[in-house]
Amino acid sequence: MRRMESGLSHVGPDGHARMVDVGDKPVTRRSAVASARVVMRPETLRLALSGEGPKGPVIETARIAGIQAAKRTSDLVPFCHPLPIDAADVRIEARGDDALAITAQVDATWRTGVEMEALTAAAAAALTLIDMLKAVEKGLVVETLQLEQKSGGRSGPWRRGER
Repeated sequence: MRRMESGLSHVGPDGHARMVDVGDKPVTRRSAVASARVVMRPETLRLALSGEGPKGPVIETARIAGIQAAKRTSDLVPFCHPLPIDAADVRIEARGDDALAITAQVDATWRTGVEMEALTAAAAAALTLIDMLKAVEKGLVVETLQLEQKSGGRSGPWRRGER
């Protein structure tokens, strides 16, 4: 197979997908913050905030799911390295009268970044909110799953909105 000059780190010289070798990279402190938003009817939001959802404590369950997902990212996303995570935190709060905003932060001291772990945490928390609330509203929507900022590693700090 002819090699494609893609510039993508997960494509090997033979054109096949691969896991990147990070063995020679220095161990540094790394951090990433990701966010997501789940949109719902105002009455569904009030129920979620009350802690009395049909399946139990909505927000706390989603928060725990996000933290668990950060720790299991390498099991879910091909080519992600298993990382020794130092800390993971997921915060969920009302945004306006029709949404829950999720913010996930993951920190590690390792050879590769934690962006995927933070994104996976935010996504799992959002999916868990939907699972916990689907009995009262079928039309929940996950919006704007995105990386907000990262630090550490060769490329240095990055923040959404900065060049």
